Formats: sequence, C-alpha cells, structure tokens
Amino acid sequence: MKLWAGRFQKETDTLVNDFNSSISFDARMYQEDIAGSMAHAAMLGRQGIIEAHEAEKIIDGLKAILADIEADNVEFSLENEDIHMNIETMLTQRIGETGKRLHTARSRNDQVAVDFRLFVKKEIPVIIGMVLELEKVLIKKAKANLETVMPGYTHLQRAQPTTFAHYMMAYANMFKRDVTRLEDCLERMDECPLGAGALATSTYPVDRFQTAAALGFARPTANSMDSVSDRDFAVEFLAACSILMMHLSRFSEEIILWCSWEFKYVELDDAYSTGSSIMPQKKNPDVAELVRGKTGRVYGSLMTLLTVMKALPLAYNKDMQEDKECVFDAIDTVEMCLPVFAAMLDTLAVQAKNMRSAAAGGFINATDCADYLVKKGMPFREAYMIVGRLVNMCIKTGETLDTLPLKDFRSVSNVFDADVYRALELKTCVNGRKVYGGPAKEAVEAQIAAIEEFVEARSHGQT
Repeated sequence: MKLWAGRFQKETDTLVNDFNSSISFDARMYQEDIAGSMAHAAMLGRQGIIEAHEAEKIIDGLKAILADIEADNVEFSLENEDIHMNIETMLTQRIGETGKRLHTARSRNDQVAVDFRLFVKKEIPVIIGMVLELEKVLIKKAKANLETVMPGYTHLQRAQPTTFAHYMMAYANMFKRDVTRLEDCLERMDECPLGAGALATSTYPVDRFQTAAALGFARPTANSMDSVSDRDFAVEFLAACSILMMHLSRFSEEIILWCSWEFKYVELDDAYSTGSSIMPQKKNPDVAELVRGKTGRVYGSLMTLLTVMKALPLAYNKDMQEDKECVFDAIDTVEMCLPVFAAMLDTLAVQAKNMRSAAAGGFINATDCADYLVKKGMPFREAYMIVGRLVNMCIKTGETLDTLPLKDFRSVSNVFDADVYRALELKTCVNGRKVYGGPAKEAVEAQIAAIEEFVEARSHGQT
C-alpha cells in the first residue's frame, strides 16, 4: 500500500506508476535522504514532538538501512516511486509503528528540496577541486613556456606576438572565474528548506535552525513557499557548469586546431589520442572533440530546467521532478570532462619552433612598427598608414618587415633608421608589453603568481 493511499479507492495504474516513478534516478540521493531524515528525527525528539527513544530507534534504523544500501543489499521498489518513500517504507518494515512517526511535521516537498540541495552542495566542491587541478596544469605549462613566442589571433588571423605562457594564463583566468562562480552559487544555496512542510510549515514546534545546523547549512530558508518551489540554486549551478564547459570547449577548439598539420603547434600524447580505422597516418584529438561535443549536453541541461521552471505557479508542482536528471547528467559530464582534459593538456608537447616560425609570418609586428614611428614623434594615424604601405610592399616583394631592406623603409619615411630591426624582433615586441596583464615575461610571471596564490588559498580552505 502506498504511503498516501488513504484518500484513494483504486490502485494506481501500472502506466501511471511507471510514469510517476523517479526511483530510477533519485536513488543516488540515498545518503542525503537518510541524512535529512536523521536530522529531522533528532529534532522531533529534542522538541518533544515524538519520544526521545522513538527518535533514537528511527535514527538507528536509518543507519542500518544506509549500511545495507552501501553494501548493495537493498533493492529499491518501483511501487514506492521515489527514494524518500522507499526508505520510509523500509524503515517501517524494520522497526514497526515507530517508523511511521518519522514523517511527522514533514512533507515530501521539503524533503526532496533538502535532499537535492545537499546533493548539489556536496558536488560543487568536487568540481571546484577538479578545476583547481586543471589550474595547476596551466601553471606548469606557463612556467615552462614563458619565452615560447607564438602568434596571438583575432578573427583567427595572426594579429600580435604573444607567448604560450600568456595564452595559458588567459584560460587560467577563465577557470578562476568558474571557481568563484561555483563558490558564489554554493554560498547562495547554503540555506536549508527542511521544516517548510508542503508549503506552509507546520503546527508542530519544529526547530528549523536546529535541523539546518545539523545538516551543515548556514541558515534555514526564509520563506516556506519559496523553500519548496525554489530551484534557483540548481539553475545557477547549471549556468556555472555551462560557462565552465564553454571555456573547456573553447580551449578544446584551440587544441584541435593546434595539433593539426596546418598549425602543428602542439603534439598530443598517444595516450590521449586515437587513430583511424582506415587511414593509418591519423592521430585524432578525440578527447578535445568529445569535450567540445559534451558542452552542448550541459547547455541542454540548463535549458531543460529553465524551461521546466518558467511557468510554474507556487508552490510545488510535479514538473519539478524533472530537475534532477538534468542536474545529475551535467554533474556526471563535467566531472568526466575535467580530469581527462587536464591529463591531455599536461601530457601534450609544445612545438616551440613551429610557433616561432608562425609568429615570424603574418606581419604580427606591424603594430610595433607603427609604435616605433610614434615614439619618434609621429602621430599614430600617420604611422598606421605608413606601416600599411610597407606591409603592402612586403606582400608584393615576398619580404617581411624583419627582412625588408632599410632603403625600402626609408623610401616610405625617412624617420626609419637601423634601430627599426631591433624594434621589430619578436622577443622585443613581446617583452616590451610590460603593461599589467600583458605578455612580457615579468607580466606573465605576475599572472602565474596570482593564479598560484588563488589555487593555494583554496587548497587550504581560504577564500
């Protein structure tokens, strides 16, 4: 018999049972459900709502159920539809009538809300830890490539010279923001909905502050209707995961380009590449491609939950059962992508000569050539026009700005002198950009130090 069977005169149709059931996916919240029930039972006992010995019996029964689940000795029932009713039914079967007292002053609405929050609250630090491990790889790669000159791009066209270290720190700062977004999400969701009941709390003298503290929340939620109908925390979490995956996808796209023969900036380790069933020469960047592909999957989870929630009146609606699968799938996807991506990045070989060779072409020192003239007193717009004419001259003659004879420079402007070649050296161009955040060695070292400090602080629990 279902726990809510009193109002009904007919058994639930099998099709409805199957359609209504969530045990196939919410079973993974068994730890959170048992933790919430134990905190609730303890509070009921302390408040005198049930006898203290009854609370102890319930808690002992729940501990035994937890042990059996983790020993794989429990088979959940579709008839009981969700993890909450499965555990409560098991408890009553094991300890008798006392088990029926557990649900006093509680609804499945606040029960599922607290379970779900506890689950997401547990997973956020796991994801943050994985991002911090990726940051360590970026730091390592940056330190090893402070003077590895490569082209920087705009519109996927060679634009200005930079270094591989500077490139790595660009992504390090993206992932730093991902960490802080997840931290913000965790702080905002650190409120306990237990005790909100179905929507209007209870006539029993429940102590919501007590259960919130017992479950490790900072405080109880402030409004009982909002408590059971809110899924902002899950939407925000999925949004943070989507942005994180977007960063991974952008990075994956770069790696896919870089390891192609057209670029050949990096060489992927054999352990993080695959071959072709027909073309023996192929070495495919499948890890990066899969990360790029799985990003859409996480976006889909975000759009699913936004769409589920967009027209729901207060308070709880059964539509909200659709919140969990998309969040679970996003968690599984992100936690699958981060470690393998970090390992792929850690093991790839940087082809510094190819990067330097590419940087020598494409006139990426043209801005520095204009700056050379400006530093000698010429207005920038005039200098810009002169360098544009020089680039056009080089294209016609097959020269670069580095190899163009001085007489050709002087044919366009007599401001040019022999020191122009020093100004156009790629190392000069890079290390001259000492502005905060720039690619000069000392500027990148400061960026690395800042990311190291950020990672170190979180490794020791400081934020």
